[in-house]
Amino acid sequence: MAVRRIELMLCTGTGCVAGGAFRIYETLEKEIQKQGLEKEISVIITGCNGFCGQGPLMVVQPDEIFYGFLTPEDIPFLVQEHLLKGRPVKKLMFTPPEKKEPVPLLSEIPFFKKQMLVVLRNKGIIDPEKIDDYIARDGYTALEKVLSSMTPDDVIDEITRSGLRGRGGGGFPTGTKWKICRTEQKTPKYIICNCDEGDPGAYMDRSVFETDPHTVIEGMIIGAYAIGASHAYIYARTEYPLAIKRMDLAISHARDYGLLGKNILGTGFSFNLEIREGSGAFVCGEETSLIHSIEGKGPEPRQRPPFPAQLGIWDCPTVINNVETWANVPVIINRGADWFSKLGTETSKGTKIFSLVGKINNTGLIEVPMGITLREIVYDIGGGIPYDKKFKAVQTGGPSGGCMPDSMIDVPIDYESLTEAGSMMGSGGMIVMDEDICMVDVAKFFIQFTNDESCGKCTTCRDGSEALYEILTNITNGDGKEGDLEFLDEVGNAVKDASMCGLGTTLPNPVLSTLKYFRDEYEAHIKEKRCPALVCKNLIKYYILPEKCTGCKLCLKNCPPDAIKGELKHVHIIDQSKCTKCGTCLDVCPPKVSAIIKVTGKEMENITGIEEPYPVKRRKK
Repeated sequence: MAVRRIELMLCTGTGCVAGGAFRIYETLEKEIQKQGLEKEISVIITGCNGFCGQGPLMVVQPDEIFYGFLTPEDIPFLVQEHLLKGRPVKKLMFTPPEKKEPVPLLSEIPFFKKQMLVVLRNKGIIDPEKIDDYIARDGYTALEKVLSSMTPDDVIDEITRSGLRGRGGGGFPTGTKWKICRTEQKTPKYIICNCDEGDPGAYMDRSVFETDPHTVIEGMIIGAYAIGASHAYIYARTEYPLAIKRMDLAISHARDYGLLGKNILGTGFSFNLEIREGSGAFVCGEETSLIHSIEGKGPEPRQRPPFPAQLGIWDCPTVINNVETWANVPVIINRGADWFSKLGTETSKGTKIFSLVGKINNTGLIEVPMGITLREIVYDIGGGIPYDKKFKAVQTGGPSGGCMPDSMIDVPIDYESLTEAGSMMGSGGMIVMDEDICMVDVAKFFIQFTNDESCGKCTTCRDGSEALYEILTNITNGDGKEGDLEFLDEVGNAVKDASMCGLGTTLPNPVLSTLKYFRDEYEAHIKEKRCPALVCKNLIKYYILPEKCTGCKLCLKNCPPDAIKGELKHVHIIDQSKCTKCGTCLDVCPPKVSAIIKVTGKEMENITGIEEPYPVKRRKK
């Protein structure tokens, strides 16, 4: 009788590793050996499973039992109960916020139900450090098909008909870019994979490297064959050590298998690639800046045209696509352009990967068909907003994207719809915001980021971003004045129209979109000196309500700047001259007491406070 094999698919993406996934792996191996289960059970490391908010996590196959928030201390009990006694451990399963009972099966968890996996088809299934696992899932069959039965023009035609657009931000048709490069007479030609992912909260490209590096390599080899290139660079930021390690290992394995190097699969086609590490400059996400970085020059953009497909690295024709774009290529070749073109919308084909973060119950990495609505992402996949707070906005496209309000929650997610809304697709960052977020402060945060990351070459980008940041700072500090909003609008559009590269032309989006949809918040800051979301420190005060304070001293003991004074069972007071507005007192005050409030605007004027602590009046029970 055949022994039933159980495979423990343990996520070892960066998020799970940070939570102790490798220590969990060691503990699992030890416990399995201790119980004599080596023949029945194997532990397989995978890349990012996607449900990052539940990490470290593991799926028991073939039963599809999902376990999250694991610790090494959980493992002995889990092995005993589930693997020895056949009793899945409910307390380690995922329980949706709206339900009381856990959902044991991966396929039944709402987070996964509306996803459509194309690029991430192998996530949680294969060991990214083993090429045989990739080959077992039809890996490199697309390359074999291309080299044995397709001409370069056939490949470009297939990619063009599929409707694949660049997933790095601009959405330029991939087949068109390849065709432009192929028709250039100058040689040699190069291709580049852009993995310089610098958007706050974005980790799509890193996760693909960590989860399925061979799909990127295969896509790049096919692209090189199509345009006539023999060498490529993978540009990845050095902050991605695990991603770089797994990609480097995958390149070595592909070379050992004859899939890289000279005379690939005996066809006469030769191709090599190498990894170049970037030091984390956001501007290197722009393709000409990236090229300059690889060449050893300062990461500054240059005027276009000519475009890199005409004049790129080392002054040679170069195709640059991001990680997700390259990873789509093998699937398109295997399943056909017609299949891919039926996914998504009329102008935005296929699927898109997003990192879903912020004020959302289910944070993680998702892949969804183009055209899905924001509502489906936030509520069906994301599980809604924590603590039943109201959905306020979502920012797409990273610091260069815009903020879409709750009134646009049913807008389809595709290139054209996002652009029309004043945002952009970008590489795929999606930050959800609730009612407690100040949109003026959000605009200031992203302008500060892009201002710091500007290379300074363009006057409009360099000085314009500084001017935007200065005005936004004044507004959030309570020093805003009449005419500031008109100034923000004028400068924002000037920066957008006159900057040289994509960083500058999209830099004002957070300001312009929040001005468009949340102008009332700006006006409250300026005219009423009030922050409706109670975020901007200069416009708020914390106050202890004498009639509610029990004199428990919790706020006093936890106040970082020692701004609270009082004795046990005496009403406490806050010294406003010392208060740093950190909010610790509000956090530690017992909910049943709720003696501390946060106020803004005219409410602050009515606070006179008390001079000295006095005994708490006896309260009726």
